[in-house]
Amino acid sequence: MFRMWGKLIRNNKTVKDATISIGDYSLSRTQMVFQALDEICCDLDLGKPIWLDANVTEFKRRSRTRFGQDHFIEQIPFDYLEIQVIEE
Repeated sequence: MFRMWGKLIRNNKTVKDATISIGDYSLSRTQMVFQALDEICCDLDLGKPIWLDANVTEFKRRSRTRFGQDHFIEQIPFDYLEIQVIEE
């Protein structure tokens, strides 16, 4: 089962978090990541962040990345959103 954890961080503390599980293995890993991110953003009432090259590189290397204010179009009330794959 593919699981992803998303958490909103403000002042080095977790303000809100969500965990998404995807059991549909007909999807590629990339599709599961994007689907899980969409569901996390929906659960946390956020717009979708913009992936930059640095995010892609970090996610490939560590299965985790952070999205700050530069990744969102609207103003965000937290420091960053961190996503992490916790189980595959």
